[in-house]
Amino acid sequence: MDGDRYSGLRLTIVGPLPPPSGGMANQCKQLLGLMEGEGAQVELVRTNAPYRPAWIGRIPVLRAGARLLPYLFALWRAAGRSDVMHVLANSGWSWHLFAAPAIWIANLRGAAVVVNYRGGEAESFFAAAPSFVHRTLRSASALVVPSAFLEGCFRRFGFESRIVPNIINLQRFTVRRALGLQSPHIVVTRNLEPIYDIPTVLMAFAHVLERIPGATLTIAGSGPERGRLEGMARDLGISATVTFAGRIDNEKIPILYASADLMLNPSTVDNMPISILEAFASGVPVVSTDVGGVPFIAEHGRTALLIPARSPARMAEAMLELLLDGEKAQRLAAAAREEVEQYAWPVIREKWLAAYHEAMLAKE
Repeated sequence: MDGDRYSGLRLTIVGPLPPPSGGMANQCKQLLGLMEGEGAQVELVRTNAPYRPAWIGRIPVLRAGARLLPYLFALWRAAGRSDVMHVLANSGWSWHLFAAPAIWIANLRGAAVVVNYRGGEAESFFAAAPSFVHRTLRSASALVVPSAFLEGCFRRFGFESRIVPNIINLQRFTVRRALGLQSPHIVVTRNLEPIYDIPTVLMAFAHVLERIPGATLTIAGSGPERGRLEGMARDLGISATVTFAGRIDNEKIPILYASADLMLNPSTVDNMPISILEAFASGVPVVSTDVGGVPFIAEHGRTALLIPARSPARMAEAMLELLLDGEKAQRLAAAAREEVEQYAWPVIREKWLAAYHEAMLAKE
């Protein structure tokens, strides 16, 4: 199967779309457009379709059935007219409600099914999962993961997988030519949830302000922790220099990075954070925790500075290392921009072709 065969491919993509924006939703949206641009016959079965009527979404039990039943019907119809079903999968209830039914129905209807597993908590989920979860995954035609980190996780459970990294549209991002290190703008683009550990950012930033009083911080994300974090910023005496921007649409994210001098990723659990790759594409230096799959996409001292999770002192130290040494910051940013080329569509396109070919051969 070569590039010319895309025009004859009947492909169903199963996954979420924005809103809300998120790694999986944004990747799903990109993949849809890119595959259509290659001439494939693409159909979407959306896992987060709007409730109809909208008021059903306010009633917990009713909304589950209102979304699930149309979803199963859409899967059944799409699988019957597809060569390949590409299922974007995650851990927890998302697996049971959306990924597993898609695999079962694809098998019943004779379509090849590619499970594109993207959950950063795969290790703990599959370690605790009952045997039928493992059997369901083994019935897929192919397993694809976005990082060597997840490939290693699944290998420990006896699953073979193919690595196809996340897609970055490099044309969306403008590379910064100079960093404003006298009054640096620092950004975080993670949601306000416990696993992303924004408190560590606030404590580290408070320390940085002691050395660089002109620094500002923008936290672009939403979530249940916002009120507590705003209170923490007030208690630290830094609220005047911290902006809680809320969720920023993916289309506007390049504008944020174009204004940034440093990007922080404080997460305690991660797989292949697209935010790091977006910063790389924008020529913005990165300080990140070294959790999960991060060391597989960012090399300490060459393309980013990596630190242990939940370590405000180490984060502040790494931030100052780059903010006070513009030459080093530029060197890391340049190496990262070169590194991110491997995530551009012309490269990823061939990897998906190979994955679909493998899945269809396995189904024959």
